[in-house]
Amino acid sequence: MTADRTADRFADPRQARLRERLETIRIRSEKSNSWRSSTQFLSRLINREGFVPVKTTLSREDIAFLAGARSDVIALAELGIRLLEMHQPRDAGGISSDPDNPIRRCRACMWRWPCPTYRAIDEAVDH
Repeated sequence: MTADRTADRFADPRQARLRERLETIRIRSEKSNSWRSSTQFLSRLINREGFVPVKTTLSREDIAFLAGARSDVIALAELGIRLLEMHQPRDAGGISSDPDNPIRRCRACMWRWPCPTYRAIDEAVDH
């Protein structure tokens, strides 16, 4: 990417701030350890009060991730929901050779449905 395109890409300080925030979340998440394999074992340890006493070694990256994980997930879920609300199909109008399946376009970006934004969200969520 040329210097001019990079400068244009981050000319808006809001865009730069948002990109930096998302990159920080991604990097922090990648550095932390996954608890996925431990959750099956831990779920069997739930006591009468509904808690699991956990004794483990956490890295600095794990603690940083856990500290912000809840708010990060909420923010990213809200972002996804807002994008889905914006990027919805609508009838493109005009004459169609197949009246039962008219051409549809995204009401936000006017790309043919499903639009690239919708497809990106769908792929990311199903990942």
